[in-house]
Amino acid sequence: MVVLAAHRYRLRPARAYIHPMHSLRSRLWVLWALTFAASIAVGLLLVQLYRASTSAELGQAEAVAQRACGLIGDSYAFYVAGWNGTGASPDEASFRRDLTPVIDAALARQRGVAGGIWSSTAGSLAEAFPTSPTRRPMQSLTSAQRTEIASVNGQAANADAPVIDRKQAASQALIVAACPLGGPFSGMTAWALTEVRAAPVDDRLTIGLAVLFALVVGIAGWVTWLTAVWGRHVAAIETALAEHDLEALPRMPPTGERELDRIVAALNEAARRLWQARLQSDEMAAKVAVAERLAALGRVAAGVAHEIRNPMAAMRLRMENALHGDAARQRSAIETSLAQIARVDALITELLATTQRQGPAWQEVALAPFLDARAQEHGEAASAAGLRLDVAASPATVRLDPQMIGRAVDNILLNAIRHTPSGGCVSIRAEVADALLRIVISDTGGGIAPDLKARLFEPFATGRPEGTGLGLAIAREMVEAHGGRLSLGESGTPGAGAIFVIELPVG
Repeated sequence: MVVLAAHRYRLRPARAYIHPMHSLRSRLWVLWALTFAASIAVGLLLVQLYRASTSAELGQAEAVAQRACGLIGDSYAFYVAGWNGTGASPDEASFRRDLTPVIDAALARQRGVAGGIWSSTAGSLAEAFPTSPTRRPMQSLTSAQRTEIASVNGQAANADAPVIDRKQAASQALIVAACPLGGPFSGMTAWALTEVRAAPVDDRLTIGLAVLFALVVGIAGWVTWLTAVWGRHVAAIETALAEHDLEALPRMPPTGERELDRIVAALNEAARRLWQARLQSDEMAAKVAVAERLAALGRVAAGVAHEIRNPMAAMRLRMENALHGDAARQRSAIETSLAQIARVDALITELLATTQRQGPAWQEVALAPFLDARAQEHGEAASAAGLRLDVAASPATVRLDPQMIGRAVDNILLNAIRHTPSGGCVSIRAEVADALLRIVISDTGGGIAPDLKARLFEPFATGRPEGTGLGLAIAREMVEAHGGRLSLGESGTPGAGAIFVIELPVG
């Protein structure tokens, strides 16, 4: 316990000098300063927006006044349509009285707009303000407004073109538009008046700056609260890591952040304790691996002993019979023994092939001739068994070791020929697509027994009493040496034969 405590103490980080800007508190002050600078920038932006908004309101008011003036002109044109001007004059009271409904109809939907009809000789003929909440009489216009109306109408009559003028004061702007009228009387113009009222600039800026100040205070308070909560979370994480065993954790160097270094120290302490447990686990894994290797060696030894015992027993029986027989029997015993010795030699050769893997000797190989040669090699055996060999390959050139892949194909073909009944067919199909060579070898035999599929490519896994069970294991080793894969395909029909698929990368 004393040693462990000392080791823990050594893992705690030293209190080295930390730059002030690496402190969360210092960064908070910087954030406040940036927020204050941003508030000043936003205040200036509010002033610009206010000015732009006022300009937009004035432009809209001018457009409204011009439209209202045009509407009065249209209404007046409708009123005097077809009138040649005889029997009346602009000075008559009845004519002026009839003009008021004309103006009311034109401005009925133009809220906040006053208007009238002006004569260059008689002055104002008719005035109306139909959208006024009190429907105030036009006599309530100030003398300055009437002067502006007279000036604008005079300009429109003299120029015979629409005229608009703006008079802007501190709190409002007066907009008057005038446009010439056609019809039986000359010197007639229509006019429209509207006002735009604005709140003082100081009031809007005060409200905007107050909102900005409230936001700055709110942000500062929120960041302060977040820092306190984050510190409490760091303490909780440190306690949890110190009290619980976790999975493998790396040893991390200090970050220079005061708050994060507490987490780092706790993680390093957990990593140290976990490393000790990992060492114990590795020792146990090594023992298990040794036991598994010994078990595998035992299975291989049992398989080899079984495969060698049968030919040895046959040779012993033959030799014992030959001792009491004539020359013919002795010769037959010798021939049989030689065949059994060849079988044992083939078994040893295949065992060496599975344990002494060598790298491929890469060559550029034409795919179709290569597979045709493999089929011709086994053509005699296939004919003797009453089978047909079919080969179909794309005219591609691939890079592989022809001896290793040839041996893998040979082992699969021999296995297919042995398990296909007379009259059947063994086919080889090969194509290159998406940088992958795919060789499919299929037969029309009875297929692979279900209990043999799971261990089909393991050594000594065979369904024939006289087989060694090493052919497919060797084929798999040869294919995997090329970075490829040998697998059992699915025919989709039970008992429809076996399908072996070799996949090799060729890119």
